[in-house]
Amino acid sequence: QVQLVESGGGLVRPGGSLELSCEASGRTIGFYSMGWFRQAPGKEREFVASISWSAGNILYSRSAKERFTISRDDAKNMVYLQMNSLKPEDTAIYYCAADIRGAVIPGSRSGEFHYWGQGTQVTVSS
Repeated sequence: QVQLVESGGGLVRPGGSLELSCEASGRTIGFYSMGWFRQAPGKEREFVASISWSAGNILYSRSAKERFTISRDDAKNMVYLQMNSLKPEDTAIYYCAADIRGAVIPGSRSGEFHYWGQGTQVTVSS
C-alpha cells in the first residue's frame, strides 16, 4: 500500500504561483510513475501532469504545459507540482496519484493510476 498526502494548496490571485507537494509513505515510489490530476466543481477529474519513474519522461496537459512543472525527489519520496501564471480556470482539487506499473512512458488516464491522495484545494480568485 502507498499512502499519498498532498499539501500546498490555497487561495492565490490570478497570475500568482503555488507549489503543491505530495508525500508518499508505505513504499518507496522510486520505481513508480507519479501524476497530478485535478477536479473542478461539476466537472470530471482531468489529467494535469505525470512523470516516469526515472524522471526521463514527463507529460503535461495542454492547459498545464509551459505554466506547470512536475518534479520528483525519490530520496524524500516526494513529488511536486510548481504552478505559475495561475488562472481562475485552474481552480480545482488537485490529486496526486501513483502508477505502480513502472512504465517508461507515464500515464495520463485516471485508470492507469493505482493509488490516490485525498487532494488539496487550489482556488485562483481576485
